[in-house]
Amino acid sequence: MAQLVVDKPASSELEIEVHDQPMSVVIDAEKFPLLAAMTQEERTAIETKLRWKVDFRLLPILVLMYIMNYLDRNTIAQAKLGGLVEDLGLTDSQYLTCVAILNAGYLLMQVPSNIWLNKFGKPGAYISCCMVVWGAISTASGATHNFAGLFCARFFLGFVEAAFYPGAMFTLSTWYKREELSKRMALFYTGSQISGAFSGLIAGGVVFGMDGLRGLRAWRWLFLLEGAATILIAMSAFFILPNFPQTTKWLTPVEKEMAVWRLQADITHAEWTSSEEQITWKAFIMAMKDWRNWFFVAMVYGTGASLAVNNFFPSVLATLGRGRVETLLLTSPPFLLSCITMFIICWNADRTQDRYWHFTIPLWFSLAGFIIVAATTNFGARYFGAMIMIPGIYSGFNMAFAWTANTIYGPPGKRAVAIAFNNAFSGLAGLYSAYLYPSNAAPRYAIALGVSAGMVFMAICAATALHFLLARENRKIEKQEQESNGDDSVLAHPRGFRFLT
Repeated sequence: MAQLVVDKPASSELEIEVHDQPMSVVIDAEKFPLLAAMTQEERTAIETKLRWKVDFRLLPILVLMYIMNYLDRNTIAQAKLGGLVEDLGLTDSQYLTCVAILNAGYLLMQVPSNIWLNKFGKPGAYISCCMVVWGAISTASGATHNFAGLFCARFFLGFVEAAFYPGAMFTLSTWYKREELSKRMALFYTGSQISGAFSGLIAGGVVFGMDGLRGLRAWRWLFLLEGAATILIAMSAFFILPNFPQTTKWLTPVEKEMAVWRLQADITHAEWTSSEEQITWKAFIMAMKDWRNWFFVAMVYGTGASLAVNNFFPSVLATLGRGRVETLLLTSPPFLLSCITMFIICWNADRTQDRYWHFTIPLWFSLAGFIIVAATTNFGARYFGAMIMIPGIYSGFNMAFAWTANTIYGPPGKRAVAIAFNNAFSGLAGLYSAYLYPSNAAPRYAIALGVSAGMVFMAICAATALHFLLARENRKIEKQEQESNGDDSVLAHPRGFRFLT
């Protein structure tokens, strides 16, 4: 990635060194008058202050929101052990249908949601309002009395929750440069692991201490408590979350200029400025025509499909022969380990500017974990398999989106569509994967775990092909630079640009 080295502090022209090749980047004095008048030392200080300011305002609340997003989505897995199936008289197929139908809402809403978000230009307000709605739906799930009620609640929960993940990922990509993005995405994504870790602890406490309290079963308390907490957090987020750089009120004028300019210099295009400039369906077509994105589709689908085990993780661990509360507590350590390993992997990926090895190596561990869990019923071996399975697939899934955001360049709407489409497409697996975990498949769940292992292997193959193709693209770009004789107008990319491989 580009490293800023400025030797003309009083000028509006910066000298940027990329791969030991200097290139000239001019600060447009009309567009960025405050930056153009500053010295390099002043610009560096402003950028550092801006980055800390955005980190403090954006990341903690996004992580907290993601924790609640994942809790609300997966409460049904813990609710099964809290009496949900017995109280509603659900058959095995009805329960699996209620798990799967959430993904139908996700599929329908993710791409339109990110298009609307990009056009609206205020993701902080948009995502917060969606969170209030899904919190209300999650709370209402605790008041259902039959299959039809739970089915409808799950569908609309997915429909509204679909706005969050792709919207948050796209929002991150509009604030951070490519070399900054992976570790921030990793920190954001730890919300899902923290949720996975504490959902078991919360569920264990509710099942142990609140079952029957005020005449309500434990599973109803789970939906009510987690849904109410979601609504309160969403109301706070409305006042905390930033919007896009040009529409965020708590930035100073010079910070707004810096936020926009540094991304221009990094990814060669300006971010959101006004709704009139966002060509939504054109951006969709652009994303679909970009051959690189179809490799990311395969990578996200493969890792996303294997994540289906998360919805049934308590059920899989229930086959280890422990009690309900102990089983719920056993779900926590794999997710806590996942938090640590994923952040280390993504931090090192940014440090080394590598994507391929940091995507595939965790998936090889995950592949081994799926095989071990499916192959044996021994407690120690099976739990070890779970401990390497969960961190591997979560690390790979997060890295796939970081790599997507780093690679799909062009108008911001194109990247927004690519992120949303890839995540939505991976949700297709959720429509059928739930039916791979019927009760009679216990204790091995061999077919389900075998399919997940196959999906992980497919993702590894897609990443390997993309790795070599992007390396070939970089060689072509380097050759064009050598043959341009200093004429940057004939180049398809800014001088020094290279795809991260």
